[in-house]
Amino acid sequence: METKYLHSFIAVIEHGSFAEAARRLNLTPAAVAARVKTLEEDIGATLVVRAGRSVEPTEAGMKIIERARLIINETRDIRAIANNDEPLGELRLGVATSTLAQLTPMLLKAVYALHPRMKIFVESGSSSYLYQRAVARSIDAAIMVQPLYPAPKGFEWEPIKDEPLIVIAPCGMRAADPHELLHEQPFLRFDRSLRGGHIAELYLRKHRIFPNERLEIDTLMTIAYLVRDGVGVSLIPDWAPDWVNSLDVARLPLPHSTLARNMGVFWYVHSPHSRIVRTIIENGRMLFPRAPALA
Repeated sequence: METKYLHSFIAVIEHGSFAEAARRLNLTPAAVAARVKTLEEDIGATLVVRAGRSVEPTEAGMKIIERARLIINETRDIRAIANNDEPLGELRLGVATSTLAQLTPMLLKAVYALHPRMKIFVESGSSSYLYQRAVARSIDAAIMVQPLYPAPKGFEWEPIKDEPLIVIAPCGMRAADPHELLHEQPFLRFDRSLRGGHIAELYLRKHRIFPNERLEIDTLMTIAYLVRDGVGVSLIPDWAPDWVNSLDVARLPLPHSTLARNMGVFWYVHSPHSRIVRTIIENGRMLFPRAPALA
Protein backbone atom coordinates (compact mmCIF):
# COMPACT_ATOMS: atom_id res chain seq x y z
CA MET A 1 0.00 0.00 0.00
CA GLU A 2 1.49 3.34 -1.10
CA THR A 3 1.55 6.01 1.59
CA LYS A 4 0.90 8.65 -1.09
CA TYR A 5 -2.54 7.08 -1.62
CA LEU A 6 -3.27 7.36 2.10
CA HIS A 7 -2.03 10.94 2.04
CA SER A 8 -4.42 11.79 -0.80
CA PHE A 9 -7.33 10.07 0.98
CA ILE A 10 -6.64 12.04 4.18
CA ALA A 11 -6.42 15.30 2.23
CA VAL A 12 -9.77 14.67 0.52
CA ILE A 13 -11.48 14.01 3.87
CA GLU A 14 -9.86 16.98 5.63
CA HIS A 15 -10.56 19.48 2.85
CA GLY A 16 -13.92 18.12 1.69
CA SER A 17 -13.30 17.88 -2.05
CA PHE A 18 -10.98 16.43 -4.66
CA ALA A 19 -10.34 19.92 -6.02
CA GLU A 20 -9.16 21.42 -2.73
CA ALA A 21 -7.12 18.33 -1.86
CA ALA A 22 -5.49 18.55 -5.28
CA ARG A 23 -4.63 22.21 -4.73
CA ARG A 24 -3.02 21.42 -1.38
CA LEU A 25 -1.07 18.47 -2.80
CA ASN A 26 -0.08 20.27 -6.01
CA LEU A 27 -1.80 17.61 -8.12
CA THR A 28 -4.75 17.54 -10.51
CA PRO A 29 -8.18 16.54 -9.15
CA ALA A 30 -8.12 13.56 -11.53
CA ALA A 31 -4.81 12.38 -10.07
CA VAL A 32 -6.15 12.64 -6.51
CA ALA A 33 -9.34 10.78 -7.48
CA ALA A 34 -7.25 8.06 -9.12
CA ARG A 35 -5.13 7.65 -6.01
CA VAL A 36 -8.20 7.31 -3.80
CA LYS A 37 -9.74 4.84 -6.24
CA THR A 38 -6.57 2.74 -6.20
CA LEU A 39 -6.61 2.78 -2.39
CA GLU A 40 -10.25 1.65 -2.39
CA GLU A 41 -9.42 -1.23 -4.74
CA ASP A 42 -6.46 -2.23 -2.56
CA ILE A 43 -8.54 -2.18 0.64
CA GLY A 44 -11.66 -3.64 -1.00
CA ALA A 45 -14.09 -1.00 0.26
CA THR A 46 -15.55 2.32 -0.85
CA LEU A 47 -13.99 5.06 1.28
CA VAL A 48 -15.56 8.29 -0.01
CA VAL A 49 -18.81 9.35 -1.68
CA ARG A 50 -19.71 12.55 -3.48
CA ALA A 51 -22.34 14.80 -1.89
CA GLY A 52 -22.95 17.59 -4.39
CA ARG A 53 -19.66 19.42 -4.87
CA SER A 54 -18.17 18.02 -1.69
CA VAL A 55 -16.87 14.60 -0.71
CA GLU A 56 -17.72 12.73 2.49
CA PRO A 57 -16.23 9.60 4.04
CA THR A 58 -18.21 6.38 4.03
CA GLU A 59 -18.51 4.28 7.18
CA ALA A 60 -15.44 2.35 6.02
CA GLY A 61 -13.60 5.63 5.42
CA MET A 62 -14.43 6.85 8.92
CA LYS A 63 -13.12 3.59 10.39
CA ILE A 64 -9.68 3.93 8.82
CA ILE A 65 -9.07 7.71 8.78
CA GLU A 66 -7.34 7.90 12.19
CA ARG A 67 -5.23 4.82 11.48
CA ALA A 68 -4.27 6.34 8.11
CA ARG A 69 -3.13 9.54 9.86
CA LEU A 70 -1.03 7.47 12.29
CA ILE A 71 0.62 5.61 9.42
CA ILE A 72 1.51 8.88 7.65
CA ASN A 73 2.86 10.37 10.89
CA GLU A 74 4.90 7.24 11.63
CA THR A 75 6.32 7.27 8.10
CA ARG A 76 7.48 10.88 8.46
CA ASP A 77 8.88 10.10 11.92
CA ILE A 78 10.91 7.19 10.51
CA ARG A 79 12.45 9.53 7.94
CA ALA A 80 13.29 12.06 10.65
CA ILE A 81 14.83 9.42 12.95
CA ALA A 82 16.93 8.00 10.10
CA ASN A 83 18.37 11.45 9.51
CA ASN A 84 18.78 12.36 13.17
CA ASP A 85 22.29 13.80 12.80
CA GLU A 86 21.13 16.18 10.07
CA PRO A 87 17.46 17.25 10.09
CA LEU A 88 16.51 16.09 6.58
CA GLY A 89 13.09 14.64 7.44
CA GLU A 90 10.14 16.79 6.46
CA LEU A 91 8.88 19.13 9.17
CA ARG A 92 5.17 19.91 8.93
CA LEU A 93 4.77 23.40 10.36
CA GLY A 94 1.50 25.21 10.94
CA VAL A 95 1.59 29.00 10.96
CA ALA A 96 -1.12 31.41 12.02
CA THR A 97 -2.25 33.47 9.04
CA SER A 98 -1.26 36.72 10.74
CA THR A 99 2.39 35.55 11.03
CA LEU A 100 2.85 35.28 7.26
CA ALA A 101 3.78 38.94 6.81
CA GLN A 102 6.79 38.99 9.12
CA LEU A 103 7.24 36.42 11.90
CA THR A 104 7.15 33.23 9.81
CA PRO A 105 9.57 34.49 7.10
CA MET A 106 12.02 35.65 9.79
CA LEU A 107 11.96 32.28 11.55
CA LEU A 108 12.25 30.26 8.35
CA LYS A 109 15.19 32.37 7.20
CA ALA A 110 16.97 31.68 10.50
CA VAL A 111 16.27 27.93 10.30
CA TYR A 112 17.51 27.63 6.71
CA ALA A 113 20.67 29.53 7.58
CA LEU A 114 21.47 26.71 10.02
CA HIS A 115 19.94 23.81 8.08
CA PRO A 116 19.91 24.63 4.35
CA ARG A 117 18.86 21.07 3.42
CA MET A 118 15.85 21.01 5.74
CA LYS A 119 12.52 20.28 4.05
CA ILE A 120 9.51 22.08 5.56
CA PHE A 121 5.84 21.85 4.61
CA VAL A 122 3.97 24.98 5.76
CA GLU A 123 0.22 25.04 6.39
CA SER A 124 -1.53 28.28 7.35
CA GLY A 125 -4.79 28.80 9.22
CA SER A 126 -6.33 30.18 12.38
CA SER A 127 -4.66 29.35 15.70
CA SER A 128 -7.65 27.26 16.82
CA TYR A 129 -7.47 25.22 13.61
CA LEU A 130 -3.71 24.72 13.96
CA TYR A 131 -4.14 23.67 17.60
CA GLN A 132 -6.45 20.84 16.54
CA ARG A 133 -4.10 19.86 13.71
CA ALA A 134 -1.16 19.68 16.13
CA VAL A 135 -3.07 17.64 18.73
CA ALA A 136 -4.09 15.20 15.97
CA ARG A 137 -0.35 14.98 15.05
CA SER A 138 -1.21 16.08 11.51
CA ILE A 139 1.44 18.78 11.90
CA ASP A 140 4.57 18.72 14.04
CA ALA A 141 4.35 22.22 15.47
CA ALA A 142 2.41 25.45 15.06
CA ILE A 143 3.40 29.11 15.32
CA MET A 144 0.23 30.48 16.92
CA VAL A 145 -1.30 32.46 19.77
CA GLN A 146 -1.17 31.06 23.28
CA PRO A 147 -3.90 28.42 23.76
CA LEU A 148 -6.73 29.31 26.12
CA TYR A 149 -6.56 26.01 27.99
CA PRO A 150 -3.74 23.86 29.44
CA ALA A 151 -1.97 21.80 26.80
CA PRO A 152 -2.71 18.05 26.57
CA LYS A 153 -0.14 15.66 27.98
CA GLY A 154 3.04 15.66 25.90
CA PHE A 155 2.34 19.06 24.31
CA GLU A 156 3.80 22.44 25.22
CA TRP A 157 3.38 26.04 24.16
CA GLU A 158 6.61 28.05 24.21
CA PRO A 159 6.34 31.88 24.01
CA ILE A 160 8.34 33.75 21.39
CA LYS A 161 6.88 37.22 20.91
CA ASP A 162 4.54 39.66 22.65
CA GLU A 163 2.44 41.92 20.44
CA PRO A 164 1.08 44.96 22.34
CA LEU A 165 -2.10 46.65 21.17
CA ILE A 166 -1.67 49.70 18.92
CA VAL A 167 -3.89 51.96 16.88
CA ILE A 168 -3.17 52.07 13.16
CA ALA A 169 -4.38 55.03 11.13
CA PRO A 170 -3.76 56.69 7.75
CA CYS A 171 -0.34 58.36 7.60
CA GLY A 172 -1.82 61.87 7.82
CA MET A 173 -3.07 61.12 11.36
CA ARG A 174 0.33 60.40 12.94
CA ALA A 175 0.04 63.32 15.37
CA ALA A 176 -3.53 62.53 16.47
CA ASP A 177 -4.52 61.21 19.90
CA PRO A 178 -5.21 57.45 19.55
CA HIS A 179 -8.28 57.56 21.81
CA GLU A 180 -9.76 60.43 19.83
CA LEU A 181 -9.24 58.47 16.63
CA LEU A 182 -11.04 55.46 18.10
CA HIS A 183 -13.93 57.69 19.22
CA GLU A 184 -14.28 59.71 16.02
CA GLN A 185 -13.03 57.79 12.97
CA PRO A 186 -14.73 54.86 11.20
CA PHE A 187 -13.55 51.75 13.01
CA LEU A 188 -12.27 48.56 11.37
CA ARG A 189 -12.63 45.84 13.98
CA PHE A 190 -10.39 42.78 14.21
CA ASP A 191 -12.63 39.72 14.65
CA ARG A 192 -13.65 39.45 18.31
CA SER A 193 -13.68 35.64 18.17
CA LEU A 194 -9.87 35.75 17.75
CA ARG A 195 -7.45 36.48 20.57
CA GLY A 196 -6.23 39.80 19.19
CA GLY A 197 -9.76 41.02 18.55
CA HIS A 198 -10.85 39.92 22.01
CA ILE A 199 -8.14 41.87 23.83
CA ALA A 200 -8.91 44.90 21.66
CA GLU A 201 -12.53 44.67 22.79
CA LEU A 202 -11.40 44.43 26.43
CA TYR A 203 -9.40 47.65 25.99
CA LEU A 204 -12.31 49.50 24.40
CA ARG A 205 -14.66 48.46 27.21
CA LYS A 206 -12.19 49.37 29.94
CA HIS A 207 -11.75 52.90 28.57
CA ARG A 208 -15.43 53.30 27.64
CA ILE A 209 -14.68 53.82 23.96
CA PHE A 210 -17.64 53.14 21.69
CA PRO A 211 -16.26 53.26 18.14
CA ASN A 212 -18.15 54.01 14.95
CA GLU A 213 -17.85 50.46 13.65
CA ARG A 214 -17.64 50.07 9.88
CA LEU A 215 -16.31 46.55 9.43
CA GLU A 216 -15.36 43.39 11.32
CA ILE A 217 -12.88 41.04 9.65
CA ASP A 218 -10.49 38.26 10.67
CA THR A 219 -7.45 39.25 8.56
CA LEU A 220 -4.92 41.77 9.87
CA MET A 221 -3.27 42.30 6.48
CA THR A 222 -6.60 43.33 4.95
CA ILE A 223 -7.22 45.75 7.83
CA ALA A 224 -3.81 47.34 7.24
CA TYR A 225 -4.49 47.82 3.53
CA LEU A 226 -7.90 49.35 4.26
CA VAL A 227 -6.35 51.74 6.79
CA ARG A 228 -3.70 52.73 4.26
CA ASP A 229 -6.47 53.54 1.78
CA GLY A 230 -8.26 55.79 4.28
CA VAL A 231 -11.24 53.52 4.98
CA GLY A 232 -10.87 53.79 8.76
CA VAL A 233 -8.68 53.18 11.81
CA SER A 234 -8.16 50.03 13.84
CA LEU A 235 -7.03 48.69 17.22
CA ILE A 236 -4.91 45.58 16.69
CA PRO A 237 -1.87 43.67 17.98
CA ASP A 238 1.42 45.12 16.70
CA TRP A 239 2.02 41.92 14.73
CA ALA A 240 4.25 43.07 11.84
CA PRO A 241 5.68 46.54 12.51
CA ASP A 242 8.20 46.58 9.65
CA TRP A 243 5.63 45.42 7.14
CA VAL A 244 3.01 47.93 8.38
CA ASN A 245 5.61 50.71 8.21
CA SER A 246 6.28 49.77 4.59
CA LEU A 247 2.64 50.64 3.84
CA ASP A 248 3.22 54.16 5.23
CA VAL A 249 0.56 53.60 7.89
CA ALA A 250 0.72 55.35 11.26
CA ARG A 251 1.35 53.02 14.22
CA LEU A 252 0.24 54.78 17.41
CA PRO A 253 1.01 53.40 20.89
CA LEU A 254 -1.81 53.49 23.43
CA PRO A 255 -1.49 55.85 26.42
CA HIS A 256 -1.87 53.08 29.01
CA SER A 257 -2.11 49.42 28.10
CA THR A 258 -0.45 46.22 29.27
CA LEU A 259 -2.59 44.07 26.98
CA ALA A 260 -0.76 42.05 24.33
CA ARG A 261 -1.28 39.06 22.09
CA ASN A 262 1.26 36.35 22.93
CA MET A 263 2.70 34.37 20.01
CA GLY A 264 4.68 31.17 20.36
CA VAL A 265 5.15 27.58 19.24
CA PHE A 266 2.73 24.79 20.16
CA TRP A 267 4.29 21.36 19.70
CA TYR A 268 4.52 17.72 20.70
CA VAL A 269 7.70 17.53 22.76
CA HIS A 270 8.41 13.84 22.06
CA SER A 271 8.33 14.24 18.29
CA PRO A 272 11.41 13.08 16.35
CA HIS A 273 11.41 16.63 14.99
CA SER A 274 11.85 18.12 18.46
CA ARG A 275 15.42 19.25 17.74
CA ILE A 276 14.42 21.41 14.78
CA VAL A 277 11.35 22.74 16.63
CA ARG A 278 13.62 23.84 19.47
CA THR A 279 15.83 25.55 16.89
CA ILE A 280 12.79 27.53 15.73
CA ILE A 281 11.93 28.48 19.30
CA GLU A 282 15.49 29.48 20.17
CA ASN A 283 15.83 31.59 17.03
CA GLY A 284 12.52 33.24 17.79
CA ARG A 285 13.76 34.12 21.25
CA MET A 286 16.89 35.70 19.76
CA LEU A 287 14.84 37.72 17.28
CA PHE A 288 12.41 38.87 19.99
CA PRO A 289 14.37 38.94 23.27
CA ARG A 290 11.40 40.12 25.36
CA ALA A 291 10.21 36.50 25.64
CA PRO A 292 11.56 34.40 28.56
CA ALA A 293 14.41 31.98 27.98
CA LEU A 294 13.72 28.42 26.86
CA ALA A 295 13.66 26.04 29.82
